[in-house]
Amino acid sequence: MAESTTDEPGTRGRLVIKDRAYEKIATTAALQVPGVVAQGGGLTRFTGRDLPRADISTGDRAVAVNLYLGVQWPCDVAELTRQVHSEVGKQVENLTGMPLHRLEVLVAGTRSHGPDETDVVACPTPSPAATVTPPRPPTAAPAAVPAAVVISIGLLGLAAVAARELLISRGTISGAPWLRNTFEWVGRLHWQEWLVPAAIAALAVGVLCVLLALAPRTRTHVAVRTSSGVPTAWMRPVDIARMCSARAGTIPRVSVAHTTVDRRRATVHVVTDDTITGPEDLRNLERAVTDSVRPSLELLDRPLKLRVKARTRRERRRS
Repeated sequence: MAESTTDEPGTRGRLVIKDRAYEKIATTAALQVPGVVAQGGGLTRFTGRDLPRADISTGDRAVAVNLYLGVQWPCDVAELTRQVHSEVGKQVENLTGMPLHRLEVLVAGTRSHGPDETDVVACPTPSPAATVTPPRPPTAAPAAVPAAVVISIGLLGLAAVAARELLISRGTISGAPWLRNTFEWVGRLHWQEWLVPAAIAALAVGVLCVLLALAPRTRTHVAVRTSSGVPTAWMRPVDIARMCSARAGTIPRVSVAHTTVDRRRATVHVVTDDTITGPEDLRNLERAVTDSVRPSLELLDRPLKLRVKARTRRERRRS
């Protein structure tokens, strides 16, 4: 009599989904969200820095994803990331059966629209009921950092001296005790004239340290305007300068463009080619550069004043 066999679920093997499959699902789902763009090519293909890309951490019953995106700029980053959360979570769970435990979205690159495009229609617009938690704006390091570093080094030195005194008192090493001799020298001191300037210097240093500790951090970035009214992205002054120079460089007869940005103003310095001959041509070129650069500055939450200075190659050589 032949033995009967049963096809029990436990004898059928098991399904293993590699992390590479999760990465492909997450990046493909992210690209389906309007406003997410693919960035890469060249050396990034060999270094693995293409966008979007995903880092996967899988457990027994859930999966966590760190997703790095490139976005079309300008757009509302907060609304875009909400849509990415929804789309990636739905696709991962539907295709693998594993619930998405955590999804961290990091905007690692941007791509501006070309000069012939009037608007970025791919970016989503937030719904009126959407609420955005305002993030903290980027700021510089506290002004008290240098003083804190000096004090920390001094305390470390004092700790080393105290350890030396302990080893000397226990007979582990030999040498003259520094702290005991110092305290005895201070105890024998009487009033001296140099104590007055020393006390004044100590008072000044103490007041300076208090002021540095209370000083607010300076803003290092300029917020980008969003339709929700809550800034979610910032640009450094150097990024604003590069943006203005790039826009100015698209104007015909502009040979070189360089921009300086301070807290209130963006100044675009352009050098013309040899076809510019008179002051009227220079003024027309300055107006053309102004019309090209101004829309880019209007994307900022605090628009900077724009100033354009044009000069010919001959003037540049003479200077």
